[in-house]
Amino acid sequence: MLGLIISLIIVGLIAGALARLIIPGKQHMSIIATIVLGIIGSFVGGFLGFLIFQHDPMDGFFQPAGIIGSIIGAIIVLFIYTRFAGRRTARN
Repeated sequence: MLGLIISLIIVGLIAGALARLIIPGKQHMSIIATIVLGIIGSFVGGFLGFLIFQHDPMDGFFQPAGIIGSIIGAIIVLFIYTRFAGRRTARN
């Protein structure tokens, strides 16, 4: 169980950092927020992989993805985040 948590944090950090490098612009995020972005991206990637490939239905709808799925999911999450965060800061 501890190994799963540590690997989820490491994959989350890698996926979140790569997503921040790929999405243009400056994102004001701490390292913890980058890890959380990658972890959420991992579950988004797993969800999309399940929807597209219908693979492993016994694991359920929300499942962690591999590193490629995590990066793709983190890019999607960061893109959505920057669109909504940009609107909120533009009003102030």
